[in-house]
Amino acid sequence: MEGQLEHETNILGQPVGAPVPDWMPRNLPPREKLAGRFCRVEPLDAGQHAQSLYEADQLDRDGASWTYLAYGPFATFPHYLEWAAASQASQDPLFFAIVDQATDTAVGIASYLRIDPNNGVIEIGHLHFSPLLQRTPAATEALFLLMDQVFQMGYRRLEWKCNALNAASFRAAQRLGLTFEGIFRQATVVKGRNRDTAWYSAIDSEWPALRRAFVRWLDPGNFGPDGTQIEALSALTSPLQKDFR
Repeated sequence: MEGQLEHETNILGQPVGAPVPDWMPRNLPPREKLAGRFCRVEPLDAGQHAQSLYEADQLDRDGASWTYLAYGPFATFPHYLEWAAASQASQDPLFFAIVDQATDTAVGIASYLRIDPNNGVIEIGHLHFSPLLQRTPAATEALFLLMDQVFQMGYRRLEWKCNALNAASFRAAQRLGLTFEGIFRQATVVKGRNRDTAWYSAIDSEWPALRRAFVRWLDPGNFGPDGTQIEALSALTSPLQKDFR
């Protein structure tokens, strides 16, 4: 049955997890630049990125893009600069700026967090995409670059979590080919409100097929002269998702 957990049986007749031969803890992700065709993902530098990020965020007039994050929107640039400087210094979450290759302008934020090298698990989160990045090929490419690095480093599991009421994040996780695992009820309190958290994941055995889907979608041949996609990423990834319901 699809979604059935892989296991073996021990000498007592009990089901036990499959062996992970020669497992060794993985390295921490490096503070390095990842370059693609549409964007670069580079370690957040408040002095270099904060001004352009703040200006790009101001295009979100009503601040709706901040609703499901634990911080923001920021009323003034000094407040945002203070947050960016503190985020730059953080090791976990490890923050990155997403830079548009065409304009050389930082237009979004992403991070690795809950980094667990001993078990080979890492989460991508703290995503904040300005209107200049939302629904662009660069947005998808940035996430692909981060996901690809996780599995290239030998991590076993990539996690994506979001507020269970955040429909846009649900759609994004599904489009990326991540598998829905369930909802943790009353997981946290964010901005004084309850947050039920939805969990998604991809694991190392699934990544080769997902990676091929991303590479196919990002290929220049998949975009028309006006930049419009020809084949949707969701059409490539949806057959690869598991069902654990």
